[in-house]
Amino acid sequence: MSQLVLITGGSRGIGAATALMAARHGYAVAVNYTANSLAADEVVRQIRQTGGQAMAVQADVAVETQVVAMFEKIDAKFGRLTALVNNAGVVDQTTRVEAITLARLQRMFEINVFGSFLCAREAVRRMSTRHGGAGGAIVNVSSVASRLGSPGQYVDYAAAKGAIDSFTIGLAKEVAAEGIRVNAVRPGIIETGIHASGGLPDRVRDMAPLVPMQRAGSAEEVAESIVWLMGASSSYTTGALLDVAGGR
Repeated sequence: MSQLVLITGGSRGIGAATALMAARHGYAVAVNYTANSLAADEVVRQIRQTGGQAMAVQADVAVETQVVAMFEKIDAKFGRLTALVNNAGVVDQTTRVEAITLARLQRMFEINVFGSFLCAREAVRRMSTRHGGAGGAIVNVSSVASRLGSPGQYVDYAAAKGAIDSFTIGLAKEVAAEGIRVNAVRPGIIETGIHASGGLPDRVRDMAPLVPMQRAGSAEEVAESIVWLMGASSSYTTGALLDVAGGR
């Protein structure tokens, strides 16, 4: 298998768009999901329908044993990973900091931050030339919230994405001499279902006038940047934080 990518949270939104686009660029795709097997299977079906190779693999990225098992399943079916997209993430209902609970913070950081660390750890063990690998690329999905702060809505989400930014820069420097490039995309207002899960189903419409380009972005536009950062066209790019946010 020459090119193999694992996309966490690959069954919907930006993850699904990236899975389909990566397949069109010749990648075999492992589509990770937590609970919605039907959505993951549909992404796999679409990839296979066009002649691509794909598998759905269940794992909660916040659970270490499940992450390890997921990578072992991918090893057994496709071999060594050449790219990882850390896309799995959550928001919560909008709130102010004085109302945030510890349980909410734990969920936010376990999925958005700890999960990305665990998946990157397993990917590095397979990609790094220190471990007999042939190199590879890791793309973390951050957010422009990391520099805007999301006051009155999701300060905890913004803080988690700030951690992803720092993680991207640090890991990029750590493994640059081992054949691994690490970058992040920071989407802005994108038309996906994540806004409804945060209790704001009309957020895209309401926020669009605040974007200099006067519109929301699409999952496919973010996927274009992710797939570029995965591939040889970005071979001298590492440690970059690429905003895909319409100028916001």
